[in-house]
Amino acid sequence: MNIEQELQKEGIEVVKILDRLTINIIAKSVADKLELAFPEQNLDAKDLFMKLSRLNMYLAKMPDALSSAKYYYKNQSIYFNEADDLSCIDTYAIHECIHALQEYRDEKNNLLRLGFCNFTNSSLPGMALNEAAVQLMSSYATCTPLDTVKYFDITLPTYSPSYYALECTLLRQMSYFTGNYDLFNSTLYSNDLFMDKFILLTNKNTFYSIQTNLDKLMDLEEDLSFQTSLLADMDENSKNVEKITNKVTKLRIQIQNLFLSTQDLILSSYFDKKFNSISTLVQVEDYRKKLYNFKDFIGYTSTYTFYNDYYIKKMTDLEKRRTEIEVASCMSPSLSLVPQKTNWFITLFRKLRKLFGFSDSYEKVKN
Repeated sequence: MNIEQELQKEGIEVVKILDRLTINIIAKSVADKLELAFPEQNLDAKDLFMKLSRLNMYLAKMPDALSSAKYYYKNQSIYFNEADDLSCIDTYAIHECIHALQEYRDEKNNLLRLGFCNFTNSSLPGMALNEAAVQLMSSYATCTPLDTVKYFDITLPTYSPSYYALECTLLRQMSYFTGNYDLFNSTLYSNDLFMDKFILLTNKNTFYSIQTNLDKLMDLEEDLSFQTSLLADMDENSKNVEKITNKVTKLRIQIQNLFLSTQDLILSSYFDKKFNSISTLVQVEDYRKKLYNFKDFIGYTSTYTFYNDYYIKKMTDLEKRRTEIEVASCMSPSLSLVPQKTNWFITLFRKLRKLFGFSDSYEKVKN
């Protein structure tokens, strides 16, 4: 099957190739935005322009299920929906241009990786993670403001309300721990920096479980979109209406449950491991703030309670840990879990202990 046949199979029908001037305008706009938005990645707009301007770009008739643009890696070309405003084409071209930039190929020009997506595996693991990462970069590059939206009865904060909103929300939760530098470096250069950092902060099983869940989530959303389109085109008296309606309802529930369970895994895997490393009062306070601020990254429903329950439990555990650190500090400052200056009260307590003849061993037994 040649490229043209493959495109037709996906419902893409080429209308015309864009002229060189238009391609250069798009390439320069995207390059400038990426360099400005991600200074820490040391991007060079001139270098980006040279790479992007070499791409073939087309106007095409696109199926409704696709977005406004699509990068096709087999012929390294971008197809734009002819129905969209060509003057605003760079706003959604960024996503597809990033796909072109993140390609990692072997010496025979075989595509090995596209960001987080592994093309050496036929199931393309990491596809959803990569789409979310690219979409986040695109949103930051266009200075899209944070919005609060509701999908599948889940209220969530997102920079991408129109594309991959659930996946982007979960990825932002992960990058809350790793930082954006690692995330976007791996997105651009198809390396394992982000994965290794997240595994270090949690564990390997957690990362791969999240990656798998994101792929499942995207598959469920695509299935839901297909079923919904079938329902819209179906006669209301058709005997299949109830069957498809029930399937749509089931898919919506599956999507909601998978999102929330993945969110809970991200939350608990990081904070459970982080708690075990707390040994100073400074770390106690840092942990409390980080867990509290995580509330700004979560999606929730009217019945969702996991985060609140988890927070209350960890605050109780944290107070116990604080007490342990303070007691250890008072009993034996030189062996304290937290280095701190001896205050006047502790000094007075020690002098009184010596005055009345209490030994260290007595105090340890007493406590």
